[in-house]
Formats: sequence, structure tokens, C-alpha cells
Amino acid sequence: MNSRLTLSNELRKLVESRMERTLKGIEDTLQHIQRNQEIGIEDLKIDIRSLEESFNRLSQKWNLEILYTLFLRNTTNFGELKKILGVNSRTLSDKLKMLRGYRYINRSVETGPPLRVKYGLTVEGKNVVLLALPLLYYSSNPSRMY
Repeated sequence: MNSRLTLSNELRKLVESRMERTLKGIEDTLQHIQRNQEIGIEDLKIDIRSLEESFNRLSQKWNLEILYTLFLRNTTNFGELKKILGVNSRTLSDKLKMLRGYRYINRSVETGPPLRVKYGLTVEGKNVVLLALPLLYYSSNPSRMY
């Protein structure tokens, strides 16, 4: 996933507008929570650790690429994933098992000769991709931040 996501100017403006509204909504929600709830330092530490775990999962090599590919393809088999990503079989197998353990992807087996295994995103996996994309977009385009 070294290539950058390219959008037409019109589509880029639409995406940025929607991201700005979403970010503003998240900020307003967090400010509301802060005003109406007592948040202790221990609670804050737990939340930060949880965020660090999520970022560490996603930042591991191949994880985002696998999730993003499944997002774009809906479902795909092992061989297609391997070809698209250019990753070796053992690494891909390990990553798929790990992502299944996090409940980001599901694995379905179609019986009959030949046996076919398909991978797809769970709802949680789809949400992770949708939340990660704006972060990647903004971090790769620092001049777009407001």
C-alpha cells in the first residue's frame, strides 16, 4: 500500500467536507462527555492503553493492507490475497489468523472439490478500515489538516 489514494478534486472536496463534519461531531461528543462525566486519571490511562493496542495492531506490517484489500474486494481467497499483496504464504497465513483473532476478518470454507476458503471483513473489521482511512489520508497530507 505504498501508493497514495488519489481522488478527483470534486471527490476530494466531498470527502474532506464529510471528514470535517465527522471530526467536529467526534470533538463535540468528547467535549460533552468531559463536561457531564467525571473522568479520572486512571480511566484516562486505560483508554489510552486501549488506543495504543489498536494502533499497534494496525501498524504491524501487512495488517492494514490485508484489511483494505478485503474492504475493496468484499471477499477473496488466500491465493488472490497473496497475489495482490505480494506476500509469502506463511506471513499471510499468520496475519490472517491474527486478524481473525481480533475479529476483524472472518473465514468461510466452501466444501466440495476443490475446497475453497474465502476471507472477508467482519463489521468490526469494516469499521476499523473506515476509521483508519481518514487518519491515513490526513497523516499523508499534513497540509489538509485544519
